[in-house]
Amino acid sequence: MSESLLEKIMLVEDEPDIQAVAQLALEAVGGFTVEVCNSGGEALDRVAEEIPDLILCDVMMPGMDGPEMLSNLRSNPDYSTIPFIFMTAKVQPHEVAQYKEMGAIDVIAKPFDPMTLAEHVREIWSRDH
Repeated sequence: MSESLLEKIMLVEDEPDIQAVAQLALEAVGGFTVEVCNSGGEALDRVAEEIPDLILCDVMMPGMDGPEMLSNLRSNPDYSTIPFIFMTAKVQPHEVAQYKEMGAIDVIAKPFDPMTLAEHVREIWSRDH
């Protein structure tokens, strides 16, 4: 893959408290620009406006969940290569394997440590790029 910088992250999360903590962790600690979306549907609408460098997405959300959103992204040639990380409490080995089979580059377990979230995202990004 080409060497590129990770600057812009789309965070897709329906829980306001988790949104706030993750956004603060990624912006203040990590120095990223973060765009927050409340659902998979909203994220798909907004990804067309400005393609993020990476998508960090919850699995369980009302309406369109994370796996359905990822499936939609992967089926569209314009967005099929956006790196995608799930952030979820559902991290049994068979679940993680399933997410990766869907096209996620990795999974971050909830609850996450806000002080190390940005570094964890960077580590995953560097393995993929």
